[in-house]
Amino acid sequence: MTDIAYRTADVDGLQVFYREAGAPDAPTLLLLHGFPSASHMFRDLIPLLADRFHLIAPDYPGFGKSDMPARGDFDYTFERITDVIDRLTEQLGLDRFAMYVFDYGAPVGFRIALKHPERITAIISQNGNAYEEGLSEVWVPARAFWKDPSPANREAVRALVGPETPVQQYTHGVPDVTRVSPDGYELDIHYLTRPGADEIRLDLFGDYGSNVALYPKFQEYFRTSRPPLLAVWGKNDADFIPPGAEAFKRDLPDADVRFVDTGHFALETHAEEIAAAIREFLPA
Repeated sequence: MTDIAYRTADVDGLQVFYREAGAPDAPTLLLLHGFPSASHMFRDLIPLLADRFHLIAPDYPGFGKSDMPARGDFDYTFERITDVIDRLTEQLGLDRFAMYVFDYGAPVGFRIALKHPERITAIISQNGNAYEEGLSEVWVPARAFWKDPSPANREAVRALVGPETPVQQYTHGVPDVTRVSPDGYELDIHYLTRPGADEIRLDLFGDYGSNVALYPKFQEYFRTSRPPLLAVWGKNDADFIPPGAEAFKRDLPDADVRFVDTGHFALETHAEEIAAAIREFLPA
């Protein structure tokens, strides 16, 4: 049995929940979750890596078991969330670490890398995008919202934060949906349907354009800092499509790009394969 600790840290007055496993003196891997999930998305991966790595998996403010302050008390932007996770890593004494970035975890992790390139030892990007060609047509309504955050455009994307979204995200593109446990998406639905959570998610959808605007800076970081990068991608993802994975090689020619036959939440069906790829990629 893997010894996993479930902890909470006070980060500038915010209670931030995180999972921790592995020996503290082992190489650290920071696990950054995506939308609409939380650190529980790593529940299958953590036991497969804890013998070799020190694993930290936080919940962002407004997600999972971390505090969800009212919108008037907290600025729900990717920059602000990055600030909180960055401060958490400093409080935990993480001076050097690799990152596993997925979905929303990519702009959070890449922002941290821009701030502290010397701290990042490697990147595993699992459907974590940094290129325009990785954005599918699903993003068309969101793009309109980024350009014009009018009430009408906000309402046009409201369906994307509804309780049916997690089921679609977990099952779309999965050849055998019987392999997808309902536990993950049911927990996401629970968090997504808390009072006020939908408006927080809409605020973040409206701010996602700030991530796309930073793509050139993310790419410059790749070229100048040259972090070792493994892109392991659910090839049937409807949101972040395979060209986004292949594009990493444009700035990092030595990037290791692999595809697995599944959708967005690749860990739900391919945790063992992804863990094996990480063990092969990252030095112990």
